[in-house]
Amino acid sequence: MDPKGKMARFPLFVLFFVPLFLIACTTPSWFPFQKGPPHKAKAKELVDKEVVIIDKREYVKVSNPRASEAGQPKILYVPVDEYLAQRQSLTPLTASQRQPQKDADSSPVSASPVLVEKVTPVAAAPVLSATGLKKKVLIPYFDDQTSSGEEVLGDWVTDRLIKEVQRRTQRVLFVDYEGVREFLEKKGLSPADLETPNVLRELNEVFGIHAVVVGRLAGPYVFISKGTKEPDVSATAVVQVEMKVVEALTGNAVRSLTASNPVLASKEKGSFSEEKAKLKAIDLTLTNLSGSLSRVLESLDWFCRVAKVEDRDVYINAGRTTGLKIGDVVEVFRPAESGGKEESKGRVRISSYFGLDASTGRTISGSEPDVNDILRLTKGGGG
Repeated sequence: MDPKGKMARFPLFVLFFVPLFLIACTTPSWFPFQKGPPHKAKAKELVDKEVVIIDKREYVKVSNPRASEAGQPKILYVPVDEYLAQRQSLTPLTASQRQPQKDADSSPVSASPVLVEKVTPVAAAPVLSATGLKKKVLIPYFDDQTSSGEEVLGDWVTDRLIKEVQRRTQRVLFVDYEGVREFLEKKGLSPADLETPNVLRELNEVFGIHAVVVGRLAGPYVFISKGTKEPDVSATAVVQVEMKVVEALTGNAVRSLTASNPVLASKEKGSFSEEKAKLKAIDLTLTNLSGSLSRVLESLDWFCRVAKVEDRDVYINAGRTTGLKIGDVVEVFRPAESGGKEESKGRVRISSYFGLDASTGRTISGSEPDVNDILRLTKGGGG
C-alpha cells in the first residue's frame, strides 16, 4: 500500500473529528443535544424526598441514624450534595414513611385497655378540584393543662384533631411538627416563639406554612357516680379546648375557637367508665371543633414563596404535594411594606418538580423575581 496514501487520509480524519470534539466540549446553545442543567439531574434523585430550601441552599429531611443516643435529634436536614454522596447510610423522611408520635386511635392512658366509642360520623371529604391548592398548616402540641399530672394529653389531642380535619377536607396539608421543632432548635429558637412575627415569617419562607394553630386543653374533669356493684358505677367528663389560628404572612390571629362537650353525652358505665368518659368527652369536643377549624383553614388565601433564583431557574417552596401542576402560571408580587400593598412584578410558569413539595419555573413576563417574593396562582392556573 502506498504510504503516501495513508498520510493523505490522516489529515482528513483529523479534520473531520476534531470539530466534532470541540463542539461536544463547548455545547453551544443552538446545538440540538445539550447536557441538562445540574438541578435536573438532582430532581430525578430527589423526586420522592422531602426537600426544603434554607438560606438559598437545598436540604433533604432525613431520620437521624444516631437518634437513639442521648441528646440527639430525631430529624436532620442534610445538604443535598452531602445526601446524594451518603444516601446509602441515610433514611429520607417521606409522607408515607413518617410515623405519628402516637397512634391517634389509641388511648393516651396506657394503664387501662380502653376501647374508644365512635361519636357522630363525619361526612366524606369533598373531592379536590383540578385547580385546588392545599394550605400548609402547623399544629404544635397543645398546651396541656390536664387535671392529673400523670396524664399527658396535649400531643395526643393534636394528632386526633389533625385526623378529624383531614377527614373533612383535602385542602389542608399539615406540616410535620417534629421537623419544624428541630429546625427551630438549630436556629436557637423555642417552640414558645412560634407566634412571633419573625418566626412565623421564617416558617412561611422555608416550609411554606400559611397558618399556625395553637391550642390549650383544660380537663378532663370527671364526675363519678358509685353504685353498690361495679356495673352500676358510672362516670361523666367535661373537657374544654381553646385554639387560635395565626396567619403566617401577617402574624395576625384570624380566628379564635373554643368548645366543650355536653357533660351527659360523655356518660359511661361499668368497667373503666372513668377513662372511657374522658376519651368520649375529648372526641365530642374535637368533632365539634374540627368542622369550624376546617372552614377557617379553607378560607385562608393561598400563596407560596420564591426560595432561590439560580441563573434563569426560579425555585419555589410549593409543588406536587400542594397541588401545583407543570404548566401552571403564578404571578409574582413584591411583599408589601408595613401598611402598603403587594406590587406585581411579572409571571412565572412552573416547569418541573423538585422533591415532594417544591418546584422550579421560568419567568415568562415582567422582571425576574427575587428571593421571598410572593407567588399566587393566576386565574385559570394555566395562564
